[in-house]
Amino acid sequence: MVTVQESYSHCEEIIKVHSKTFYKAFSYLPEDKRRAVWAVYSFCRTVDDIVDEGDSPEKELAVFKAEFNQFLKGEIPAAEPMWIALQDVFQNFEMDYQAFLDMVKGQEMDLYKTHYETVEELEYYSYHVASTVGLMLLPILAPEQKDRLREGAIALGIGMQFTNVLRDIAEDLDRDRVYVPSKVMAEHGYTEEDLKNEVVDARFIAAWESLALRAEVFYAKFNETLEHYPIESRMPVQLAAIYYREILNKVRKQHYKVFTGRAFVSSAEKGELLKQIAVK
Repeated sequence: MVTVQESYSHCEEIIKVHSKTFYKAFSYLPEDKRRAVWAVYSFCRTVDDIVDEGDSPEKELAVFKAEFNQFLKGEIPAAEPMWIALQDVFQNFEMDYQAFLDMVKGQEMDLYKTHYETVEELEYYSYHVASTVGLMLLPILAPEQKDRLREGAIALGIGMQFTNVLRDIAEDLDRDRVYVPSKVMAEHGYTEEDLKNEVVDARFIAAWESLALRAEVFYAKFNETLEHYPIESRMPVQLAAIYYREILNKVRKQHYKVFTGRAFVSSAEKGELLKQIAVK
């Protein structure tokens, strides 16, 4: 039988490999909260991998949903590290199980919806796949303030998901997904055909920036709530937001070449951003 400690270590390896940004930011948390974040991330990653990488995603997701329902009844559905670690999290924190269900619903959307028409549709999707992560983490990061921080956490998730969309245009096209809303492209005279042909011109930049500026509004809305996080959680959450927001600036510095490489914030750049926070 895998121990709880071993299960947390397994979850840590998953986030360390798949999200260096979140791993770096949340590594500053106290151990109990840090481990809980790893477990929640492992849950999210598992669902995401089923949808994006699964051989039969519909069937695999149905199995996962059944396992989670079993988990919510107090049973470990399988002797897997993620479930073992997550059980410990649910025993030690007052978790919002609805956020987990909404996350699964959001990932499921990718199985049948591949194109978006309006910004509002994209925000709805972003809430389900990204804001839900913030809502999952609030009972861990700020248990006494979770209701007060709810709207800011939702805003941060939408800002981050918009950032994902703007960074991962080429990767999403490979999966036949277009998250940039068709109305946003049309407003600037850009088409999906242009997108598939990897056209980067003034029209593309204008459409891209309209979503980027919208994302920055959500980041700003989150920043208004930052002071209400406990001291031990404030910097990790702030770092996660700053690291992610910096991806937008990286794309700009690379002249919007989203089709030829994936923008990322290097360890050295993260170190500089950390220094800027420390000075304030």
